[in-house]
Amino acid sequence: MKCALVIPSWVPEDIFASKTAASQINYWQPLGTLSVAAVLQQAGHEVIFLNGAFLRHDELIGEIAKFAPRFIGIYSTTFGWKKAKQTAIELRALFGTQAFICAGGPYPIAVQEQCLEDAGESIDAVVIGEGEFTVLETVERLEAGKKLDGVQGIVWRDQGRIIKNEPRPLIQDLDALPFPARELLGDPNLYIPTPATYRRKPVTVMMTSRGCNRHCIYCFQLDKERTTGIRYRSLENVMKEIEHCLRQGYREIKFLDDTLAADYDRAMRFAAEIKARKLDFTWFVSACVNQVDKPLLQAFKDAGCWAILFGAESGVQKNLNTIRKGTTLEQIRKAVKAAKEVGLVVQTPFMFGIPGETYEEGLKTIEFAIEIDPGIASFHAITPFPGTYLYDHVAEYGEISGELTDYTYQGAAFIPRTMTREQILGLRQKAFRKFYSRPSYIMKRILSLRSWDDLVAVIKAARSLFWLWVAKDLFKRKTPKP
Repeated sequence: MKCALVIPSWVPEDIFASKTAASQINYWQPLGTLSVAAVLQQAGHEVIFLNGAFLRHDELIGEIAKFAPRFIGIYSTTFGWKKAKQTAIELRALFGTQAFICAGGPYPIAVQEQCLEDAGESIDAVVIGEGEFTVLETVERLEAGKKLDGVQGIVWRDQGRIIKNEPRPLIQDLDALPFPARELLGDPNLYIPTPATYRRKPVTVMMTSRGCNRHCIYCFQLDKERTTGIRYRSLENVMKEIEHCLRQGYREIKFLDDTLAADYDRAMRFAAEIKARKLDFTWFVSACVNQVDKPLLQAFKDAGCWAILFGAESGVQKNLNTIRKGTTLEQIRKAVKAAKEVGLVVQTPFMFGIPGETYEEGLKTIEFAIEIDPGIASFHAITPFPGTYLYDHVAEYGEISGELTDYTYQGAAFIPRTMTREQILGLRQKAFRKFYSRPSYIMKRILSLRSWDDLVAVIKAARSLFWLWVAKDLFKRKTPKP
């Protein structure tokens, strides 16, 4: 069957302030969608992938019309739901009932049948869990002319009725999945992370595990109760995918595991295996500050890792406790210091608007960021995405925005009772100003220039810094276009 997997058209200004978008934008390879594509291809189906990050809306619709698929899968985040719905409406008008239109991604997974109610007849079904085998079984039922009764992991429409099938168990044997179909991406050089967060191009992304056993209140996980914990791929399978990516021409890999170091011994073996195989690539990883030490960080560095992300989140212990981070300020200090000592560039995201946080505590977070002095710091608004603990219990903590386009880490979708939206957005602007305007930081960045990409990143950062000082209310959300 001909299958089209689609990310609706969008532009950076849908997420970021227009004057700073150039230094913030990143284009991630959509691993989940590419994994679904690979499973469909393995079963003999013809698949195309169309990414609206690089196509205007009319171009996207035109390419789908030209391909004339029988199955169309539309990916949607929370902020992107309106555009996903509009894409489905236009595709329904174009194909009628000749195409089966299905939605998937974080927002449909979280709100499930609400998507079908909201989209009317334009969407036939939504996938409500891991999509690989749910989509495959759906396509095979459609190809055989059968109904979707009993297909686990799907909510579907049957003659006007919305039917919610049983959930599909999470995939336990991740090694059984084919590698994501990166060949469908087209030019891999289009997929560039945020400036200054990569060393070599082209860059790909990979996951060596799925799931998380932590309980942060802002984190979306398929397993809300964390009963299945972390599901690991075998290291041999991971190494095969790394080698596969290198044969495809990739020169850097960003590992997107929630925390690659949750199993310390496995993380050590992972680094040792990369080094033993003499694999020539640079890599970037995320880890939790209480799961690393200097020997592990040195092993990462020796195996080609150049940067690590630690989710610092706040400079106030009370607020770390509130979000159930499970870490301490001293652990953050120690991990950042150790990583810098072995030569890794450290990236630390922080957030404002935590339940119970005051404006004065937000200022302390800015000072803490300056104290630990990572190579890269980002400052977000805590966002209660549908499906998270914070979203489900928001009445206990504050208020949420009714505008889905606010759900981007940028738009202060959540307002605690102890702060205002204006204070949260003001703290973000003040944080970027204070952190990146320090003469010592600017000199360090200039002295670290090693390539044309480094220079471009610095120029973009300088432009953003200019607007951070000149523009008032830089991060205030503009009224979305209809």
